[in-house]
Amino acid sequence: MLDELYSAKILNLAAHLPRAGRLAAPDASAERIAKLCGSRVVVDVVVEDGRVMDLAQDVQCCALGQAAASVLGAQAVGATVAELEAARDQLRAMLKTDGPAPSGRFSDLAVLEPVKAYPARHASTLLPFEAAVAAARQAIERTSCAGAA
Repeated sequence: MLDELYSAKILNLAAHLPRAGRLAAPDASAERIAKLCGSRVVVDVVVEDGRVMDLAQDVQCCALGQAAASVLGAQAVGATVAELEAARDQLRAMLKTDGPAPSGRFSDLAVLEPVKAYPARHASTLLPFEAAVAAARQAIERTSCAGAA
């Protein structure tokens, strides 16, 4: 079962993390930490008109969190905040309630389906998307507040 959990596809995603690092001037940043294992992700975003225009991520996670971050980094630019939220919600449902694999631009998250058998790994797998959604929402709120001033 561990061979399926740490498949070649998952390990390949984890080894090739797009958009690693931090942005010099993000609109917003969010950090998420998995209390059980200490995995940590910081996501910086630039958002315009409800779309992610730039993203960087500082990922200190196990291979499962890194694999999720790899999919995020490869697909986030151009995504709407609603797409990020849907991907997060679909990933959570796949892991926790046996829901279908995520669809659309984040469909590569399906490779993480074996993680559902390991509840202790769910939090670290979800971290990148939770941080990305939080940062994107924060950026939109800041833009809304600045426009109202």
